[in-house]
Amino acid sequence: MVINIEYTTTRYIRTSKLGNEHVYFRKKTIVTLRCDKCGLIFKRDKGSIAPDRLTNRYYHVCSNCDAKRFAQEKGVESRKIWDMPVSSLKKLGEL
Repeated sequence: MVINIEYTTTRYIRTSKLGNEHVYFRKKTIVTLRCDKCGLIFKRDKGSIAPDRLTNRYYHVCSNCDAKRFAQEKGVESRKIWDMPVSSLKKLGEL
């Protein structure tokens, strides 16, 4: 789950061939996310995330959790929902 997007500016000093110092700035975008498996809040650079995954339609998993296992669990859940007959009286929370 995407919580926040923040910007940081870093100041660097570069020395030219002639010995002159030049100051330049780099702006970095950092995304704050909540893990959909354990609920931990973590941060990632926006450049390391695909642009279409920056919405809440996708699941986000922290580095402490196993993303492949989480994906398998979500696949099993959705398969149970799609294989359920229409005439079933079970609620989705009971699966």
